[in-house]
Amino acid sequence: MQCSIDWSLARALVFALALGPICAMAQSADQPKPMALRGIMLQLDSDMNAVNGAISQKDWQTVAELAPRIANHAEPPILEKVKILAWLNIDAPKFRGFDVKAKDDAAAMGDAAKKGDGQAVVADYAKIQQSCLGCHEQFRQKFIDHFYGG
Repeated sequence: MQCSIDWSLARALVFALALGPICAMAQSADQPKPMALRGIMLQLDSDMNAVNGAISQKDWQTVAELAPRIANHAEPPILEKVKILAWLNIDAPKFRGFDVKAKDDAAAMGDAAKKGDGQAVVADYAKIQQSCLGCHEQFRQKFIDHFYGG
């Protein structure tokens, strides 16, 4: 049995391993590590922008492919989720309500896209945007202030 080595991959791996500690030291000690929720929100933003582009092209197949990614988006790890829910306190149901509504509307958007119903796709997309906007208006800045210090 012969072992073949991809030297460019090996060099990249060594480079990444060497830079890891340097990058970690470069981060300021007073900067909190980004929470998983941030990555989830960035992915949702990317997916929503892709849906917007697909709508403008009347590309219902792409909308139908993207809708489940929005409807079934990742959730933070359990410890982070508990931390967020504890911070939300009595507002947790309202926060969760925005998420459930966005997920339901994304599923409906996907169904409409499969049927080629552009009017319904656009209407459901707008409903998702309303949920996102409502949540961001009520919680985003307070969340940033609390977990990232403003």
